Amino acid sequence: MTRPPLPPFTQETAIQKIRMAENGWNSRDPDVVTPAYTEDSQWRNRAEFITGHAEIHAFLTRKWRKELDYRLIKELWAHSDNRIAVRYAYEWHDDSGQWFRSYGNENWEFAADGRMAKRHASLNDVPISEQDRLFHWPSGPRPDDHPGLSDLGL
Repeated sequence: MTRPPLPPFTQETAIQKIRMAENGWNSRDPDVVTPAYTEDSQWRNRAEFITGHAEIHAFLTRKWRKELDYRLIKELWAHSDNRIAVRYAYEWHDDSGQWFRSYGNENWEFAADGRMAKRHASLNDVPISEQDRLFHWPSGPRPDDHPGLSDLGL
């Protein structure tokens, strides 16, 4: 099983890979997202260390039970060979209705089959008011005409 585009990445294929990842995460479905990673994929997400499909699936399930109405935008920072660096922001609210914008950076390393083998994520959550939200689209992938991070001044 391969998950094109495959490394080595060009500017164009790195951007395509990022948008595919963004769309997957915006599905908020661990069954959709987990197969994009190798069976032994290693993650660092904030202070949590995760290895393999079972732990990834459990992490994503917990994440999207907590982070309600999640909307994510990713943007290319850099790429080379089988690695891509992205910056991202996402908006969500907790069960009390408090909105947040989470800002982060990720470093990705891909296996030859196009699945992600390593993911290192650093991020911070900033409380925002509902009026300060910038990510307005129906649940699911970001529409093609919705501005990206740079366009929004993020």
